[in-house]
Amino acid sequence: MRRRVLALAGVVALLLSPVVPAAADTTVVNGCVASVPEPGTTTPVRICYSLFKPATASAQHTVPLIFHSHGWGGSRTSDPAAFKDWLDAGFGVLSFDQRSFGESTGIAHVMNPDYEGRDVVKLIDLVAGLDWVTKQRPGDPLIGAIGGSYGGGYQFAGAFTELRDSGRTRFDALAPEVTWWDLKQSLAPQEAARTMWLSILFAGGGTHLPPAVSAAFVALIATGAWPAGKAGRDLDAFFVHNGPAWHVAQGRKLDLPVLFGQGISDNLFNLNQGLANFDHALTSRARGRSIFVGYNGGHTLPSVVPPGFATAGDPCSIALGSPNFASLSIRFMQLQLLHKSTGLTGFGTYHLSTADGRCLTQQNLTPNKSFRLGKIVAPTGVGLPVNLPIAKGPLTIAGTPTLTARVYTVIPQSAAYFALSVGKSPLTAKIVQNNTMPLREKHPARGVSRTIELPAIAVDVPVGQNLYLTVAPVADMYAGQRGPLPGVMMLKNGTLRIHSVR
Repeated sequence: MRRRVLALAGVVALLLSPVVPAAADTTVVNGCVASVPEPGTTTPVRICYSLFKPATASAQHTVPLIFHSHGWGGSRTSDPAAFKDWLDAGFGVLSFDQRSFGESTGIAHVMNPDYEGRDVVKLIDLVAGLDWVTKQRPGDPLIGAIGGSYGGGYQFAGAFTELRDSGRTRFDALAPEVTWWDLKQSLAPQEAARTMWLSILFAGGGTHLPPAVSAAFVALIATGAWPAGKAGRDLDAFFVHNGPAWHVAQGRKLDLPVLFGQGISDNLFNLNQGLANFDHALTSRARGRSIFVGYNGGHTLPSVVPPGFATAGDPCSIALGSPNFASLSIRFMQLQLLHKSTGLTGFGTYHLSTADGRCLTQQNLTPNKSFRLGKIVAPTGVGLPVNLPIAKGPLTIAGTPTLTARVYTVIPQSAAYFALSVGKSPLTAKIVQNNTMPLREKHPARGVSRTIELPAIAVDVPVGQNLYLTVAPVADMYAGQRGPLPGVMMLKNGTLRIHSVR
């Protein structure tokens, strides 16, 4: 009954919204729905949208609907020309402004299920009342979702919120790009701030955050480390629910097909985050109906310190029969929502662009090769990277390498940055796909055992070149993240584990 009332309210709101004729007889309706008030208030937050109805859609000829939303700091797409391929393919589209952005009101909670998650549910209630949208049962529209970064986050927020609140989601397929598994882990792995990206994110939308969180965010950028005291607790409390990692920890998994697009050279939401979503956020049945595509792109900044490399492009969408990920997404939704035969293959499989730009397909990425390491002594705070030889080419590596070692430091707040690199010599080695991952010791360490997750990668090491483990005292993505004094980090009894492609 409650959903029928909400759907009716959505229809009323729709009827009161301006209807704009569009090219090729597409009808565009702009409107807003009332959603959950901000904490301590009773005024509903307004979530605004543009709804695109294709010329062929009617109560007698219904169509599935595709949800779309923007990245952090952006706003919805209101031009039907942007969705021409989707409309021509037999879908309606709804693009919406996230809470606090565009015409929507409220404060950004960064995909909290109680706020942004419920905003998405309100929009699903709205389209459930449209007679031209295909229904699987009363109140259950046939819908998919697209969007990248923050526009990928809403897909998980909406689907997991419905799963939490009602035991199932009305989303039928998702296609998120370059989004996250664990938001705190993405922004500050090991509580070492990715200050380059945090500065960009804050400039793009920091004023939309709650004031206390905004202030703590500034402290995180300024110090390079997770703030202590109340500011740190504010950030922990703010980010704890804001990603698939929390939902999975609560025992929830999504049972629907997902087309993942993740940037391997993305040094904000890196490949590790996408692989965690594919491996853990879905049921095993859903994973068998899903596809993982990794390309060299996304949130990309060149790595200068230490130097890195990657060849931009998406060879795997091409290998799967589409010119790009956007076209691949249409084929995926046509298969899942329209049940059209599109020739799409590669389900339940990882398709990864190598650093040099070829597509590598793997059924699993479990580490299958180990290397014992000698003692590593690396400077912290200042100095040059240490490049430790691991293996000679030819060799192909994919997935997430790990390093286990006993760690020794004297200076508190010591940090070092780890990656695999390729080159003819230690002097010419460059880190793979521009990514590093930190190890930060808050206190002096005397032989503590640590397992470090290195950046997930895909790379060919050709004949005449070598694979190296790079340990760097500074990394430009973490600018300003350093201990109070220069020091040394020593690693003993180390083991590097990789997935070697045979």
